[in-house]
Amino acid sequence: MKYFGGRIVMNKVEQERKQFLIEQLQWCREKDAILEEIETKLYEMKGIAHFAANYALSQSEIEKLNNRIEELIGEIHSLECKLYTVVH
Repeated sequence: MKYFGGRIVMNKVEQERKQFLIEQLQWCREKDAILEEIETKLYEMKGIAHFAANYALSQSEIEKLNNRIEELIGEIHSLECKLYTVVH
């Protein structure tokens, strides 16, 4: 890096490195957002499990809760696929 007129001037390699680091930061932010979504869904599943464990539920209530857990499992699986997608 060089300073010219109070500004930083980068050569091509430095500019490419900076761009790479910016892209890596964006990648990390996207992965973090996906992990937050997964965490939210896991907490919802935990809440359902606690609710089911603490209350006497009818068969239809149990089925509804099981269906919701299955939906959440599918949503988490989709998010995991996004998390591990490799882009070249």
